[in-house]
Amino acid sequence: MSAVTGTETLMHPDTYVTGVPHDLMARLRREHGVVWVPEPAVDEWPAGPGFWAVLRHADVETVLRSPQVYSSSRGLTQIYDAPPPLLPPLRQMMINMDPPDHSRLRGLLTKAFAPRAIAKLEERIGDYARDLVGAVADRGRADFARDIATDLPLLTLADILGVPEGDRWLMFDWSNRVIGVQDAEYQASNEFDTSGATELAKRALLVRPDPDENGRMPDSRLPSGMADLYAYARELAQYRREHPGDDIMSLLMQQVDSDGGRVTIEEFEKLFWLFSVAGNETVRNALPGGMYALINHPDQYARLRADHTLVNSAVEEMLRWWSPVTQFRRTANQDTTLAGVDIKDGDKVVVYFASANRDETVFTDPDSFDVTRDPNPHLAFGHGPHFCIAAQLARVQMRALYGAVLEILGDVKADGEPVRLRSNFQNGIKHLPIRWDVPQ
Repeated sequence: MSAVTGTETLMHPDTYVTGVPHDLMARLRREHGVVWVPEPAVDEWPAGPGFWAVLRHADVETVLRSPQVYSSSRGLTQIYDAPPPLLPPLRQMMINMDPPDHSRLRGLLTKAFAPRAIAKLEERIGDYARDLVGAVADRGRADFARDIATDLPLLTLADILGVPEGDRWLMFDWSNRVIGVQDAEYQASNEFDTSGATELAKRALLVRPDPDENGRMPDSRLPSGMADLYAYARELAQYRREHPGDDIMSLLMQQVDSDGGRVTIEEFEKLFWLFSVAGNETVRNALPGGMYALINHPDQYARLRADHTLVNSAVEEMLRWWSPVTQFRRTANQDTTLAGVDIKDGDKVVVYFASANRDETVFTDPDSFDVTRDPNPHLAFGHGPHFCIAAQLARVQMRALYGAVLEILGDVKADGEPVRLRSNFQNGIKHLPIRWDVPQ
């Protein structure tokens, strides 16, 4: 299959260190919609067979709502092919499931996300956001990504998962090791301070894998590569089943499916992995991405400061314009045709949210950032059966944090250049220096 010139840029993680290649995506979206991308070797990842990049909004929706044609389970959801021995355990993760297995587990999880549990979380999230922003208010400058945004999803997830607050930075390390597999800074993450750790955390750390001579942790797709996470999750699941709290994971352990079955300890381990990593990283990337958007569009920031009721539509626009998850993979389960392109059974099909959310046939002036944009049918949380189950909680966190920034810090400006995550999967900012005036 012949590739269109420039498509290899989409694949290489170095591309995204300077930003998402929106100009390239726009050209490919207009001229092709679905385009073949070669898959050269990158870092320790071997060369692959290549994949179809799906760039238009309507085509992305088609792929994501058709799991019988485009499977999450067959080849999993990352561009890079997992070694065959890893496929069975990785297919046990909800993100890598197709119906009916996915439907059963998602149904149980949906029951656990009861309105009363979410309402309690919303109150605490607002308190967390004000505390985080208030803690830096007198300094006049901060790293928004590291000093403010990082801890909010950790605190929220600790509440969801029933993790003691002193253990929450374990989730920071775990997500760094998974999401930062292409980034040297995150690969060597070791941020957890054991001084405030629970005995549960200390026992889990006994099986934490050792880094290699370059400080890099082993492949996080291997069970041994995340042994400390699984050990922690296993013991937590057993405890919560016997001593349920008011957290969502405790509620999950009590749910019963239509056949009378419950979530198993093994399923809880995989869900714990999913929430600790995916639940953390999407919000952690969206928060500084939104701040970056405001700083670089001072007219829109001024509109938001003048009218705080625009925070809801502003958050939706941040999610669209920034797109915290760049892409996700499916695998064709049969010969099919998409946007006039013939796709063969077994081909990789990769949907690009970063492109779909800038589709000029759906969004007027798509490259502009408009805090009043309405309608805004972005796909930042996906579409179809795998639509993000925690999307509402992500929105709550973003609204709470930006509400606190508007109330406490006011007019925030850049205080240096951002440092982006090296990743072709997550659109992240690792460091975002900001400054503001402190009242005298």
